[in-house]
Amino acid sequence: MPYHDYKIESMGSATITPKGSFEAGSWQAFKLIYKVGKFGLDDWGGISIGLRPHFDGSKLQKTEPKKEGYITVETSNNDPIEFEIESRRLIRPRMKSIFIRCLRFLKENDEIIIRLGDKRFGSPGLRMQTFCEKIFDFKILVDPFATQDYIPLPKNKNPFISIVPTDGKNWKLVAPSLKRPNNSFRISIKCEDQWGNPSNKINSELFLFSNTKIVNLPKSVFLKTGKFSKVIDGLKIKEEGSFHVILKNKEGKVLAKSNQIVIENKKFEHFWSDMHGQSKETIGTNSAEDYFDFGRNKSFLDICGHQGNDFQITDKFWKDLNNLTKKFNETGRFLALPGYEWSGNTAVGGDHNVWYIKEGRPIYRSSRALIYDDTDIQNDAHTSKELIEKLKNENAMVVAHVGGRYADITYAYNAKLEPSVEIHSAWGTFEWMLEDAFRENYRVGVVAASDGHKGRPGASYPGDSLFGSYGGLTCHLLKKLDRKTLFKEFRSRHHYATTGARIYLNVDASFEKKAKLLKDHNDEVEHEKKDFLMGDAIKTNESFFNLNVDIKGTSPLENIKIFDGLKLIENINPFEISTKKRFRITCSGQHYRGRSRLVQWACETILTRGKILKIKDINFWNPKRKPKIINEKKIQWKTVTTGGFSACDIWLDEKALNGLLKIKTNFKNIEVKLKDIIEKEKTFQFGGMDIKLNIKCLPDKLNNSSYSIKKKMNLRKGNESRIYIKVTQEDGHQAWSSPLYIKRDK
Repeated sequence: MPYHDYKIESMGSATITPKGSFEAGSWQAFKLIYKVGKFGLDDWGGISIGLRPHFDGSKLQKTEPKKEGYITVETSNNDPIEFEIESRRLIRPRMKSIFIRCLRFLKENDEIIIRLGDKRFGSPGLRMQTFCEKIFDFKILVDPFATQDYIPLPKNKNPFISIVPTDGKNWKLVAPSLKRPNNSFRISIKCEDQWGNPSNKINSELFLFSNTKIVNLPKSVFLKTGKFSKVIDGLKIKEEGSFHVILKNKEGKVLAKSNQIVIENKKFEHFWSDMHGQSKETIGTNSAEDYFDFGRNKSFLDICGHQGNDFQITDKFWKDLNNLTKKFNETGRFLALPGYEWSGNTAVGGDHNVWYIKEGRPIYRSSRALIYDDTDIQNDAHTSKELIEKLKNENAMVVAHVGGRYADITYAYNAKLEPSVEIHSAWGTFEWMLEDAFRENYRVGVVAASDGHKGRPGASYPGDSLFGSYGGLTCHLLKKLDRKTLFKEFRSRHHYATTGARIYLNVDASFEKKAKLLKDHNDEVEHEKKDFLMGDAIKTNESFFNLNVDIKGTSPLENIKIFDGLKLIENINPFEISTKKRFRITCSGQHYRGRSRLVQWACETILTRGKILKIKDINFWNPKRKPKIINEKKIQWKTVTTGGFSACDIWLDEKALNGLLKIKTNFKNIEVKLKDIIEKEKTFQFGGMDIKLNIKCLPDKLNNSSYSIKKKMNLRKGNESRIYIKVTQEDGHQAWSSPLYIKRDK
C-alpha cells in the first residue's frame, strides 16, 4: 500500500546545510535537521530518510568514525535514539535509507540532527554520487504514532541539493558513421568530466582539421562557460571514402578524433539510437524532459526512447510521456519514440521494451504494483503471452532484454512483434539472449541500449554501483529518418549493436543468381535479388554465397569472429605479432542471468623475473579504481563484470619473458610460463555462467582500425545458416551484426 497521507502538513519540516550545488564525486559533509511537527514523536516512533537506489557515493556507515560515509544522529535535547542503515526497506524507488527510532518521546519543534559524512572524528566526509542531478532530495518520512505506518513530508518540505559536473577532462567529437555524398550532416563536440558528465566549465577556442575537404567546416569554434556542447550543422563531403575530423587546442594538442565518417552512395545511411532508459518519474534520475534533452543535445543521438517500468507509470505520467515524445520528435533530425517497459517477473516472461509508432496508444501493464487505481484495468497484461495478444493489432515493436529481471524468450515469442533482442546495456553483455533465440529457431536481430537510470541516454557511464558496463548503442540502416522508415527497417533487422562506440560495420551477402528475400516474420517471399543486408532472411538454391564485411573502428581492432549460429567458424586476429612483450589479462563473465549476476574480482599479478614497463586498463570505468603498479614486479586491481569484461595490458622487459606470471585472484591462484602464452593464449574457468580469466599475447602496438573480409561461404542442403560478425577493439568496445539467415533449399 502507499504511504499514509494523514495530516501531511503537520508532520514537521527539514532543512539541510550547506545548501546549493556540489560537484559529482566531491567530498562533502551535511547537517540535516528534522524539526518535529504538531503531534510530536511517540517513543519508539521516528523518521526515515530515503535515497534513490543508484546513489553511488560513499557507502553510508555508522561504525568507523575515521572512514568515509560516517553518519551520526542526535536530538536537540540529547534524548536516547537509535538508527540503522537499510536497503530495500522503503517503497521503490527509495531503496537506500536511514531508519531513526526515538527511545523517548519528542515534542513539537524538538530536533533530530543527522550528520552525513561527519568529519568531527576524522572521516574524510561523504563522497557525492558520480552523476548529475538537478534535484537530489532527501525524502523524509515520519512515524509520529509509532505504528510503522510512515507519512512523507510534503514535497516542498524535503531538503534537496544539486549535483553538477566537475571540470572537463575528456573531449568527445561525434560524427555520422555513414552518409551519402553531398548530404548534409553535423558534428558535435563536448568535454566530459572524469565521471562522464558533460561539463559546462569549459571556456576555450577549439580548432578543427580533417583529412578531406568538408564544406562549411569552420577553422575554429568557441565552447563557452555555461554551455555543455557545440554542434556544427550544414556540413557536406562530396567525394566517397573514409574520413575523420580532429579537434585541437590553440597549442596544437590533439584533444579528440572523431569516429570514421564513411561517405558512400548507398541506399541507406546510419542513424544511432539509445531507445531504452528511465527518468526520475520511475526509478531513474532527472525528469523525462531532461532525459530527451540529454539524448538530443548532450549525447547527440538520432533516435531516443523512454522505457519506464510500467508498474510505476501512472495514467498522468503516460499522458505526459506521450506529450513529450510528440514535442521532441522532429522528422529528419531527432526521433523520440513513445513507449514503456513491460516489467513482468521472469516467471511470466520477464522484461520487454514496447514502442509505438505514434502517440495516444494504451499502456498494457504487467502489474499495478506501485499504482493505486484501477482505471482501464482491462488493459493489464500479466504475462508476456497476454502482452503479445494485446499488441497483435497495434503498430508496435517489442524487444526482450536483461535488466534487474531478465526476459525469458522461451516462455513466449512473436516473430511479427519481436524482431530483435537486446544483448548489451549498462547492466552488462548478454550474448546468451541471442543464443537462446538460435536454440528456439527464432530469427532475431541484435540491438543495444543503455537501460540507464542516471539520466544520460546515449552516453551512459556505469558509475560506482551495480552497473558493470558502459551503455550500448544501436546503429540503424535507414533511407531516411522518420518513424515509418525506422519501424519498417527495424522489423527487417537492418541494424547492429555496439557497446557504445560508433563503429562502422557493414555485413552483406551476395549470390551469383537471384535468391529469395523472405518477409521479416515468416517464410513468404517478398521478391528476388542478388544482394542482401545484415538481418535479411534468404532462400537460395545455390551451394554458396559471398560474405562481404567492412569494419572501420574507433580504435585499433583486436579480434573479429565469424559465427554461424552457436558455432564459431572463424577467429581472426587482424595483426601480426612482431614483438612479444605485451600481455592482456582479461576478467569476464557473470554468476547468473538475474540480479545476482555481478562478479567481484580482486587480482594481483607477480613476475618471477624481469620487470613491468607500463600498464593500460580496458573497461575500468571507475577512474578511482584503476589497476595500480605496486612495484616493478607487481600489479593489483579490483573490478566487477556483469557478462562483459575488464582487462589489464602489461608491457614487460626481455628478462620477464623467461619467467613465470603468477596471478592471485579471489577465485583461484594461477601460474603460467610467459613463453607458453606467447605460443597460445590460455583461459581459466571459474564457474558461474561464464566466469573466466584469459591471458594472451598482443603486439606492442596495434595500428589497424579498418578491416575487410570477402569470403566464399558454403551452404548445406536443407540447413539455415545464421551468419553474424562480432568485433572487439583494442579499447574494449565491441560490435555485433544482426545475423543473415540463409536457407539452402533441398
